[in-house]
Amino acid sequence: MESPALRLESIATYPVKSCAAIRHESVEVGAFGLGWDRRWMVVDAAGRFVTQRTQPRLALVRVDVGPSALAIEAPGEPRLEIPLEPPAAAKRRVVATPATVWNDTVTAWDEGDVAAAWFSRWLGIDARLARFPDDAVRPVNPVYSPEPARTAFADGYPVLLATTASLGELNRRLEVRGALPVPMERFRPNLVVTGGGWEPFAEDGWKRIRIGAVEFDVAKPCTRCVMTTTDQSTGIMPEPGEPLATLATFRRWEGQVIFAQNLVHRRMGRLRVGDAVTVLE
Repeated sequence: MESPALRLESIATYPVKSCAAIRHESVEVGAFGLGWDRRWMVVDAAGRFVTQRTQPRLALVRVDVGPSALAIEAPGEPRLEIPLEPPAAAKRRVVATPATVWNDTVTAWDEGDVAAAWFSRWLGIDARLARFPDDAVRPVNPVYSPEPARTAFADGYPVLLATTASLGELNRRLEVRGALPVPMERFRPNLVVTGGGWEPFAEDGWKRIRIGAVEFDVAKPCTRCVMTTTDQSTGIMPEPGEPLATLATFRRWEGQVIFAQNLVHRRMGRLRVGDAVTVLE
């Protein structure tokens, strides 16, 4: 199903789960997905993940991955730097309070008291920063993945893809209902695909695709939550309930509201903005 006009429009990663995106012209696809994507996560005192679902201020936390450190900034807060290669003393295991995402628990690295104080102050709760270890294995649900795969602190799958055609249709329906259009960043995809003359939500029927030289299985639709109602540039909800309310009128799967598709990569490689996207199956 060759479609030369279908191409990769943008690439984003979210090194700290629920914090701001980093935009890329190119990125390496590794064992866990896109480079450094969701390798860190804020956890509460019980080790359970903290996201914009309950802490929308995380949207205002800006991150950057440099040659040697993860940099973290927020309005009025000092810059925090986390070494990418932590000293041995920083690799202590968080055994009493493991890091938990939904029903999955991994023994994560704790990034120390300075990082914990930074996030606790910003969020106003007892929080710590956890890192997904290189040697940890968190498998994706085999029911939806044709081949074994793993992810880090993403909700369930290593890569999320959305299309501009589908966003356009959603915004058309929002306008009909008298609601404001929403930007793609509300859905926090890793990969945005455009062009090719495909109908909105054609990605529902894709099973396997190739972007550049990297092949992906299309695992399942992404179920959506209250995070989509938060403006990612302000951390507030301009129209509480939207776009979920509109999506609920025409985008449901197994009783849940959906937008975008979860992917599992079949090989490693490099993706570049402008890469051709081919639907293989």
